[in-house]
Amino acid sequence: MQFKYPELLWALLLLAIPIIIHLFQLRRFKKTPFTNVKLLKKVVSESRRSSVLKKWLILLARLGIFASLILAFAQPFSANENALKPQQTVIYLDNSFSMGAKLDNGTLLQNMVQEIIQNVPKNSSFSLLTNDRVFEDVEIADIQNELIDLAPSTNQLSLDQVLLRSVTLFQNDPDIIKRTVFISDFQERLGPLPDTEENPDIYFIKQVPQDLVNVSIDSVYISESDNAVVELTALLSSNETLESHPVSLYNGDNLIAKTAAPFANGRSASVTFSVPENAPIAGRIVISDTGLSYDNEFYFNLDSPKKIRVLAISENDPEFLRRIYGPDEFDFTTTPLGQVNYSAIEDYNLLVLNELEQIPAGLQSTLRTFVANGGSFVVIPAQSIDIASYNGLSASYLNTSYGPLLPQKASISGIAFEHPIYKNVFNKQVTNFQYPKVESFYSIRSEGPKLLTFQNGNAFLTGNENTFFFASALNQQNSNFKNSPLIVPTFYNMARNSLKLPQLYQTLGTQATLEIPISLSKDRILKVAKEDYEFIPQQISLPKKVQLTFDENPKTDGIFQISNGNEALGQISFNYDRKESELRYLDIDTIENDRVFDSISRFFEDVQKSNSVNEFWKWFAILALVFVLMESALQRFLK
Repeated sequence: MQFKYPELLWALLLLAIPIIIHLFQLRRFKKTPFTNVKLLKKVVSESRRSSVLKKWLILLARLGIFASLILAFAQPFSANENALKPQQTVIYLDNSFSMGAKLDNGTLLQNMVQEIIQNVPKNSSFSLLTNDRVFEDVEIADIQNELIDLAPSTNQLSLDQVLLRSVTLFQNDPDIIKRTVFISDFQERLGPLPDTEENPDIYFIKQVPQDLVNVSIDSVYISESDNAVVELTALLSSNETLESHPVSLYNGDNLIAKTAAPFANGRSASVTFSVPENAPIAGRIVISDTGLSYDNEFYFNLDSPKKIRVLAISENDPEFLRRIYGPDEFDFTTTPLGQVNYSAIEDYNLLVLNELEQIPAGLQSTLRTFVANGGSFVVIPAQSIDIASYNGLSASYLNTSYGPLLPQKASISGIAFEHPIYKNVFNKQVTNFQYPKVESFYSIRSEGPKLLTFQNGNAFLTGNENTFFFASALNQQNSNFKNSPLIVPTFYNMARNSLKLPQLYQTLGTQATLEIPISLSKDRILKVAKEDYEFIPQQISLPKKVQLTFDENPKTDGIFQISNGNEALGQISFNYDRKESELRYLDIDTIENDRVFDSISRFFEDVQKSNSVNEFWKWFAILALVFVLMESALQRFLK
């Protein structure tokens, strides 16, 4: 037995005082003579014995009263070892979109919030973290309203990241009992389960809805386009076998098409809509199901395309470039070197220096300014060049330099599949590709990446996102590169990257870049808004365009308007990542049963049992009352 206030036990020494008084009574008895006491001797002897016994019993009763009261005030108790140690609890509440699964009385996330509010002990501090927020050392009353308003997050922490963050919330004291509680549906995307042997004080509360059927819109793409219509294809998936599911297409709030998507294999489906070519559409594809709600809408936008301006400086007609840069997407112009209007170069997005024998100093200077203002250029050397003039330009970009001409045949065998030019060109890394060849080439040294390489490892094409240098001429006498399938994606993507036009949609949580062809004054900025949600993205203002970068914002999906004051410049669409719609869960049954709970209330009941304290002060108070009654009875009834 232990005491909450053990210092009060010193008062037990005071019990010696009544004992001393009883043993050494200072009271004197006066003798009264009687004429004849013979008859009273026996009565006096018996009364004296009764009186002594009564006094001893009363003394013991009074000692019991004081001793019981002293012990009651010292508050005796018994408890296990954990109950006496300081304790900290960190709760991780998964507020990802999969926790928005619908139940009869709300969603998984809403139910977990209510359980936390109802079961976390009042007036006890704890820490709680979600995928995007941290509440450190708080009481439940402090964060109750914020938990009720907790929204799903696009950011998803792995279980290892949660453990690392929880460590920062604990005090650095080895004597503290530290508990980490995971509340989640534990999808596979969270990563492997933590090792309970290395982390002995972690607990899991798994919440998975039963009989959940979820249909998701996974992606939308343009499957076919001609001069009249654009074919839009939407891909759907389901976690259960279905025959079909209704799908609607909206332009803003106007319903323009509705059909049923057939699930050919029971789990996946595709549906195609036809929309007019070049008609601006604020698209929204909608389904309805009883599963997750975040993946029931998919936003995209089709704007009137802005043509990318390409200028080819060439002494000969570059017919291969004219075929690649068609009039539907590009405004292509070609001009000889002697007729170049240097002042008009800044109006273009991409310049192609096609097999010039030399690059004049004036053109070099103009190109430097052009690139500094956001332009891009491509250099294709002639078979005979002025190396000094070429290096006068190339040396300013990734320390690139041309060496002597190597009159030897070489095959192009290497492709940088991860470079932005080729990143989405191939479904897989091709190994049996029919690679082109050259009859001669210049050696190139550069600190930049190699996009295409020869078999000997030398660069055929090198550069970064806006400057590109070929190692050889591309005419038919020197190379068959023009006949290779590589030529179209290479030059097409060089031009597309020179002006980053809006895509059908962007995915929240990934960085997106967009360029608006507009000249802004120094005190002007572009804003992005959807209804009452407005923000200013990161932006770089260049002479002929503004580059917008979307990273931390927006936080929600939808179609956003890009504007310069009251002037609408375009739209950009954002959608949530669909990974959470897969509904594949970790096998939590591999963890010991005493670490897994089906509800928060069960967990806190278990904690309360391990922290149970048996208090005895009430029993000592009752015992004191019993001694009071005993002392009163002795005074009254014992003669």
